[in-house]
Amino acid sequence: MALYRSPYEAYPFLCDADDDLRCDFELLTDELASAAGLLRSQITEQTLAEELLWICELIYHINPTLRTSFTVTEDEIVRLVSIVERLQAESEVHGFVLPCGCESACTAHLLRVKAKCLVRLLYRYLQRGYEVPDGLLDLCNLLSGYFFLLALKLNVLNGVKERGYHSRNYR
Repeated sequence: MALYRSPYEAYPFLCDADDDLRCDFELLTDELASAAGLLRSQITEQTLAEELLWICELIYHINPTLRTSFTVTEDEIVRLVSIVERLQAESEVHGFVLPCGCESACTAHLLRVKAKCLVRLLYRYLQRGYEVPDGLLDLCNLLSGYFFLLALKLNVLNGVKERGYHSRNYR
């Protein structure tokens, strides 16, 4: 069966084989970057807004990695680690919280989950025998942690108290 290719195709790799996860990764990173832009529009604190712009660019830099090469530098990863560590040090929350609060914190929680989806997709890609740079896995995991901690910070800035969560299943 011949595959129809629309002359208006939104992205040239959308018709990739269903077992080729590269386009899925690219779409997820595009979604993550777009949602980071949305979050930026919800934030009035200038330092955090500029930080998010940098994060958005970083996400777009990893977008073509599975087709081309990993171009994020070690210095950029170190910078993200230091941002995560700063947010962790500022946080008084330790443990699980419900993903709620102010609008910007809720958006950050959605970004946290999307970053985890990227990590999961990368592990599926690895399990299929392809190579994934260690730095890419580190960066995607760091993004999830960053967005979690950012959600906590945004709730604090907006005067919203976190609601702890205690699982009935995990102790």
